[in-house]
Amino acid sequence: MTDRVLIVDDHVSFRLMARRLLTTDGFDVVGEAGDGPGAVAAVRELRPDVVLLDVQLPGPDGFAVAGELAEQEAPPVVVLVSSRSSSDYGRRVAESPVRGFITKSELSGEALRRVLGSRACA
Repeated sequence: MTDRVLIVDDHVSFRLMARRLLTTDGFDVVGEAGDGPGAVAAVRELRPDVVLLDVQLPGPDGFAVAGELAEQEAPPVVVLVSSRSSSDYGRRVAESPVRGFITKSELSGEALRRVLGSRACA
């Protein structure tokens, strides 16, 4: 079984690049969203296993969106991404309801599988 991934980022170019990388590495990218409300709606509609969620979104940031997703029945696994280092966010990453964090420059299927651990089935 292949993990179904939703990519959430306000930059179309990043979403296209992430889709290409993850699809090539065996993930099933089921959709994309450009902001928090779009992410919540897409999760309800598409039921992804994993949400790759940008920290810096217009409107509610990735931390707020992760919190909202965690409250859903059968929430997806959330992995934060950012062009900044996780240390730039202090304890917020560790204290948020996410599985982990990947910098955008290090994104790959292998990096996502590492964060997902034994849950990944690609």
